[in-house]
Amino acid sequence: MRLRRVPPEDVDRARQPAVPREIIPAVLEVIESVREGGEGALREYAERWDGLEAGGALVRTPGEMEAALDSLPGADREVLERTAGRIEHFARAQMEAVAPVSVAVEGGTAGDRVVPVRVAGCYAPGGRFPLPSSVLMTAVTARVAGVREVWLASPKPSRVVMAAGAVAGVDGLLGVGGAQAVAAMAYGVAEVPRCDVVVGPGNRWVTAAKLLLSGAVGIDLLAGPSELAVLSDADGDPALIAADLLAQAEHDPAALPVLITTSADLVGRVEHEIDRQLRGLPTAETAIAALRNGFAVVAPEAEALSSCEALAPEHLQLHGGRADAWAQTLNRFGSLFVNESVAEVFGDYGAGPNHTLPTGGTARFTGGLSVLSFLRRPTWLHLEPGPGRDLVAKDAAALARMEGLEAHARAAEMRDAG
Repeated sequence: MRLRRVPPEDVDRARQPAVPREIIPAVLEVIESVREGGEGALREYAERWDGLEAGGALVRTPGEMEAALDSLPGADREVLERTAGRIEHFARAQMEAVAPVSVAVEGGTAGDRVVPVRVAGCYAPGGRFPLPSSVLMTAVTARVAGVREVWLASPKPSRVVMAAGAVAGVDGLLGVGGAQAVAAMAYGVAEVPRCDVVVGPGNRWVTAAKLLLSGAVGIDLLAGPSELAVLSDADGDPALIAADLLAQAEHDPAALPVLITTSADLVGRVEHEIDRQLRGLPTAETAIAALRNGFAVVAPEAEALSSCEALAPEHLQLHGGRADAWAQTLNRFGSLFVNESVAEVFGDYGAGPNHTLPTGGTARFTGGLSVLSFLRRPTWLHLEPGPGRDLVAKDAAALARMEGLEAHARAAEMRDAG
C-alpha cells in the first residue's frame, strides 16, 4: 500500500475540510424537516436510515439501559466501569482547575460564576461500529460538570452501548443517528427535551448538523472522521507506526492517516508493514479506503515540525528518538501521544483524556471535549455610590457620546453623584 507523497508546503491543502460544502444542502433539509415535522419527521428518517422498526420506540429508558448492563458478562461490565472511572478522574481534575473570578474594580466588585448547562445531548456513533467509549467520554464528563439532565443519541443502540449509558447515568437514549438526531436534541422532539448543548463525535452528516445548528444549540467542536498524524525520525519502529495508522484508518473510509518523517527510508518500511498487517485484518476494506485519503510527508526536521503545525491533526503521535523534544515544541493538535510506548488507541479507550477531539484543522483554535464544554461563565458587576463609581459613570457617558448613543450617556450620568 503506497501512501501518496505530499510536499510540506501542501499539507494544509491535502485534506478535506471538517464539513464538505456539497453535503450542506441535504443536511439543512433534514434539520428543517425535523424542526417543522417533529416526531413524525424524525421517525420517518429513523425508519429509513437507522433501521427503526415501523412504530418502534424512539427512546430507550434508564430501566432498559440498566437491564442491558445487568445482562453483560461480568468482565465486560468491569471494563466499562473501570474506563468510566478513568474518564471521571481526569474530568474531576479539570473541574478542580476551574474557579469563579471575583476582582475589585473602581467602585465595587466584578466577577463571574461557573454554571453548568441544564440539559446536554451526547452523540455516540453507531454506524459501522457501536462506540460505547463515546457514550462514556461524553456523558460521564457532562455529569462531572454538574449537568442536571443528560441524553444520549445513538443509532441502532447495541446492548453494550445501552449498558454504557447505564454506567454513565444518562436519562434517556434516542435510538436515532445522523443529522436527524442532532436536530432532535437541538429543538426537542417527542420525549427528548431541548438540549442546551450537543456534543460528541460523528460522521460528516453529524458534524455538518452541529455546524448548522450552532446558535440554536451550543456545540463542543467539529469532531468528524478520525485523523492521526504520526511524526517520526529514522529511529521509529515501522511495525508500531503501521499499527497506529491502521487503527485510525479502520474507523471510516473518510479517516485521515498521515505519516510525517525526516526519513524517506522509513516511509517504505512503514508501507511494507501496512501491507503485512492488512492481511487478515477484518476491517481491511475500510482501512485501505482511508489510507488512500492519507499521505506521507518527508522533510528535514524543521519542515516536518511545521507540517504538523499546519495540519493541526486530531491526534498527533510521536515516534523515534526525538519524541520527547518534539513534545515541548508542538502545540497544534487535539491530543498528543508522546513516544512509541503509548498507542493513540489508549486515548480512544479511556486512559483519561477525552477522545472527542477537533478535526479538519480546527485544532488550530479549539481543544477537545472537556468539562468546560458543559459550563457557562456569566459575569456580574456590583458597584456602590462613591468616587470610584462616579468616575466609571463619567467615563461611560463620555464614551457613549463618542459612539453617538445619547440615551446610554444619560443613563450613566444619572448614576454620577458629582
